[in-house]
Amino acid sequence: MPGAETYLSFIPLILLFVLFYVLMIRPQRKREKEDRAMRESIVAGDRICTIGGIVGKVLSVNEEEVVVESSGSRLTLNKWAIRSKVEKN
Repeated sequence: MPGAETYLSFIPLILLFVLFYVLMIRPQRKREKEDRAMRESIVAGDRICTIGGIVGKVLSVNEEEVVVESSGSRLTLNKWAIRSKVEKN
């Protein structure tokens, strides 16, 4: 049956796509979801680190931006520029 051989030749390709999804795409989506939740939980008074390495204290937060004070300077940043919260020592 020549048709059965054609379908069987697609099985490794399908398995490769499933493996790619499980190892690459799914963990990335989970990380994005965690990052989004972290950014939404930021409130005034939190210390953050930006993607540029600036560490500062959040002064105010609105829907898309945060105002951060670092070394006496005030910066207005987009929320997506926040890499992480910095734990208080």
